[in-house]
Amino acid sequence: MNIYRNLEELPDFKNTVITIGSFDGVHIGHQKILNRVTKLADEINGESVVITFYPHPRTIVDAGDKQIPQLNTLEEKLHLLKNIGIRNVVVVPFSFEFSRQAPREYVEKFIIERFHPSYIVIGYDHRFGLNRMGDIQLLREYQKDNHFKVIEIPKQEVDDNAVSSTKIRLALKEGDIETAQQYLNQPYILTGRVIHGDKLGSKLGYPTANLQISEPSKLIPKPGVYAVKLEIEDMRFEGMMYIGKRPTAFQQDETNIEINIFDFNQNIYNRDIRICILKYLREDIRFESLDALKEQLKVDELNAHHAIEDINNQWKKKPRVTIAILNYNGAELLESYLPMMEYSSSRYEFDVLIIDNQSQDSSVDFVKEWYPEIKINELTKNYGYAEGYNVGLRDVDTEYTVIINSDVLVTEDWLDPLVEKLDIDNTIGVVQPIIRSIEDKHKFEYAGAAGGFLDIWSYPFCRGRIFDTVEEDEGQYNEPREIFWASGAAMVIRTQLFKNIGGFDKTFFAHQEEIDLCWRIKNAGYSVWNVPESMVYHLGGGTLQYVNPQKDYLNFRNNLMTITKNEKLGNLLWILPLKLILDGIAGIKFLVEGKPMSTWAVIRAHLRFYIMLPNIFERLNKEYTLIRRYRIGNPNKSGRYYQSIIYKYYIEGKKKFSDLNT
Repeated sequence: MNIYRNLEELPDFKNTVITIGSFDGVHIGHQKILNRVTKLADEINGESVVITFYPHPRTIVDAGDKQIPQLNTLEEKLHLLKNIGIRNVVVVPFSFEFSRQAPREYVEKFIIERFHPSYIVIGYDHRFGLNRMGDIQLLREYQKDNHFKVIEIPKQEVDDNAVSSTKIRLALKEGDIETAQQYLNQPYILTGRVIHGDKLGSKLGYPTANLQISEPSKLIPKPGVYAVKLEIEDMRFEGMMYIGKRPTAFQQDETNIEINIFDFNQNIYNRDIRICILKYLREDIRFESLDALKEQLKVDELNAHHAIEDINNQWKKKPRVTIAILNYNGAELLESYLPMMEYSSSRYEFDVLIIDNQSQDSSVDFVKEWYPEIKINELTKNYGYAEGYNVGLRDVDTEYTVIINSDVLVTEDWLDPLVEKLDIDNTIGVVQPIIRSIEDKHKFEYAGAAGGFLDIWSYPFCRGRIFDTVEEDEGQYNEPREIFWASGAAMVIRTQLFKNIGGFDKTFFAHQEEIDLCWRIKNAGYSVWNVPESMVYHLGGGTLQYVNPQKDYLNFRNNLMTITKNEKLGNLLWILPLKLILDGIAGIKFLVEGKPMSTWAVIRAHLRFYIMLPNIFERLNKEYTLIRRYRIGNPNKSGRYYQSIIYKYYIEGKKKFSDLNT
């Protein structure tokens, strides 16, 4: 992270996403703003910039706030901003002269001239300039003139209470560590240097490190005893901390901060340590004797161990799975199918992420109102299916990611067999449930059924669906089976594998990108499986109807791209010419059926494919490099059907997967 403390030494910023504020505490409301900044900067390939102030503006402009306690020292704040992923922080030396800028001067001379922002992300109550007269309405005037775009983050609430630094300060002063941590979304931090004390702790059998806080304005929590974790030069320890004036030994005027580090006997004088406060154990009280104090310290140590163990168990419950739902104008679908998502697993921790492709309907507002616990990644434009997932999943770090359509109705615990399958075999890259139709729940659904296959010409078909013939699910495909591709309507993939292999190919926009992805994964030696113990129901055509010329265009074009990128070069020399003939026959068939626009879609698909060939080969080379870097074995060909499905279906009349010799 780059830190700039002098406004006259700033680089020539371009294409920035900026936010401005004191960010005292870097609490959950701040984090919402900062995460939006980092994601937006990644999305537009720009620079994330946080503009903050030192000292706190209120200590300059309001004489009554000279001693306002701060939740962070400047260095603590910079540490937290770095962990969030901010690339640039500008620390503005705040002065009375700086505070006297008129709002328009502030925007034009400070913001626009120095940072050239593409976006400004601010909180709902952000004000600036002389007497805080500038507000979001003024910024939106500049937005109308195309200087930048403004994104307002609404107030963040926890249990119906608006989060603020003031409320966190009050909670800490009252010893309410749980509330403070909930608002901060992290433990409260104390940092400082270890100094010499009077060795009273050693005499009692509990040697302590005395902490000297670097900034006098730093807020010290309520006096008492706390369970803590601490860091010393990247080494982590556990312990208990005392804050108070030591009334048992001798009443002091100044507050002491002493830490007893469990199982530790090193000399750490004059070294910097970082304390994470986990739980308030008891008040600071006066004991009748040092022996009584010593007995209480034994109880404190036991209570601290129990508290830390409980907290460690809670932290272990970090979600292993992210259920990622790409949404575009899907308010009605989300309202219908989102409620069942919370019942996806009773065995594995998971969270739900809505990736919104700049919907124009009420879907985002609906989720925020009715499902505030669900994360939303709001993209700035409609990237389509492929790039929408690539951009939306950049910050996901769970072990597994569910890629699932907004028009899928899940069943209770549907996720459990899929995760179990991935857990028991690390050579499996992707798994898929049985996908049935919502409209006819006894039938397989067109987009995936019981797993996907490719024929010799790379035409896709499924267990349970060949071309337009969709089978009844009578249990005929209830055995787990390795397949060639998993449906993008509902699949689970190893998150890191998705990223390592290059994600979806964004040039696909939509349709067959999951086939291309699975083919690359299999070329890297992984396998793809259908797990029939898991079942979901898919509406189908919720985004683009199956009978649609635009879908025909994407399917024919994307199929040509998939073959070119993944087939061996020697095979391409005879497959592509034959594909031209077979696709031509399909175009004639559309014409005979009275679908001239679909015929034109086939022609457009081929024309566009030939124009795109240089870019396709460039992408191929990049993906081949990734496959070589991350492969675990030879290319996996399971799931290829080395006969013509067209011949089997139309000439031999084999309409069901079970009729094929696979």
